[in-house]
Amino acid sequence: MLKDRYGNELGTQSAAARDAYVRGADSLMAATPGTDHAFAEAVAADEGFALAHISLARAKQLMGRGHEAKVPRARALELAAGASPREQSHIAIFDKILTGHGEAALAAIKEHLKTWPRDAMAFAPATSVFGLIGFCGRVGREQEQLEMIAPLEQHYGDDWWYRTQLAFAQIELGQFAEGERNIETALAGFPRSAHASHIRGHLFYEVGEREAGLAFLNDWMKDYPRDGLMHCHNSWHQALWSLETGRIADAWRIYNESLRPGAAWGPQVNVATDCPAFLLRAEMAGEPRKPELWRELAEYSTQWFGKPGLSFVDMHTVLAYAMAGDVDKLAPFTDSPRGSAGDMVPPMARGFKAYANGDYKTAATEIEPLLATHERLGGSRAQRDLLEYVVASAKLRGGGRDEARSFIEYRRPRNAKVGGFPLAGL
Repeated sequence: MLKDRYGNELGTQSAAARDAYVRGADSLMAATPGTDHAFAEAVAADEGFALAHISLARAKQLMGRGHEAKVPRARALELAAGASPREQSHIAIFDKILTGHGEAALAAIKEHLKTWPRDAMAFAPATSVFGLIGFCGRVGREQEQLEMIAPLEQHYGDDWWYRTQLAFAQIELGQFAEGERNIETALAGFPRSAHASHIRGHLFYEVGEREAGLAFLNDWMKDYPRDGLMHCHNSWHQALWSLETGRIADAWRIYNESLRPGAAWGPQVNVATDCPAFLLRAEMAGEPRKPELWRELAEYSTQWFGKPGLSFVDMHTVLAYAMAGDVDKLAPFTDSPRGSAGDMVPPMARGFKAYANGDYKTAATEIEPLLATHERLGGSRAQRDLLEYVVASAKLRGGGRDEARSFIEYRRPRNAKVGGFPLAGL
C-alpha cells in the first residue's frame, strides 16, 4: 500500500498519483506555486483516487477560485464509498469546509485526529490565524489554537509544517523564544516555505525588529514567484516595513506592483484586507489620503465581499467604504451584521466613518472598547494592530499627543523600546 509523507495509507496503486499527491500536499502547506496542478496530476494518474479530487477542490478554494471546486468535490463524494475509513473521514471534513460548515468541520477534525493524528492535510485547516479556530469568533481562541497544536508534538517531531504552525501559535501569544526555536527549525527543514517565511516575519514584527524583518523578507522574496499563494501578503509586510523605516517610495511601489486590485496575484481575501490596511497606515504615517485608491478598494470590496459574513474581512470592507465616502454601502454591515464576531462590525464601521470625516473623538470612542477582545475578529495581532493605531491616531489628531503616546506604549510596549511609531506626529 502506498503512503503519503506522514505514513498514511493512500487509496491509489499508482506511484505517479501518490507522488503528485505528496507534491500537492507539500505545496499547499508551504504555499509554493503549483498546488492545484500537482493535485490535478494526481487525478490524471488515477481518476479513482478520491483524496486527490477533494484536495484539488480544497486547493481551488484556497486560491479564491471556489467555483472551480465544485466538480472535484462532487467526484470525491462519488468515490468516497470505496475509500478507506481515514479517507472517508478526511473527505467529509473538507466537504464541510467547502460548504461553509466551519464549526462542524472543526469538530470533525478533532475527532479525526484521535485516530489519525498524523493526517496533516486534515489537521491543517484547524491551524493558523486564518483557520477554523482563527475565525471562530471566540474569546481565548489564540490559547485554544495552541492547546490544539501543542499536544501533537509527539506525533510530528521536527516536521517543518508542524513546527511552522506551532511557532505561529506561540508567537501570537507572546512566546517569542519558543516561537523562534520552532520557526527556525521549520525554515531549516523547508527553506522555501512561504508560510514559514511569513511567520518568521511576524516574529520580527512582534519584537520590533523592523530593519531586520525587512531585510529578511526582501531577500527571501527575491525567488518567490508572483503566483505563489503568499506573494500578496508577504508583500504587504514588506510594504509596511518600508513605510515604517522611511522608504516611502519603496512602500508605494510594492503597493502598486503587488497589492492593489489588478496587480496582485492571490486570493481575493488578501487583496481586500491588505490593501485597506496599508492605505490607512500610510495615511496615519503622514501620507496624504488618496481618494482614487480608496474608491478602487470600495469597488473591489463590493465585487467580492459586499455582504457581511466573515468578520475579519468585514472590518476591512467597512474601512474601505468609510474612507471612500461610500457610506450607503455600510448599511448592511451596521444594520444586519453577520459572522462569528459580527457584533464588533457596526462600531468599527461607525468609528472608521468618523475617522474619515475628522471626528476623532467619536472614532476613538467607538473603536477603543473593541480592543480588549479584538482577537475574536481573527487574523494576526499584526493585522489587528490597525485598530490599535487608529485609536492612537484619533487621540493624537484630536489634540491628545501625550494620551496617544501613553496609549500606544501600553498597547505596544516593544515599539516604545525600539523607538519610533508609525504615526506622524507621535
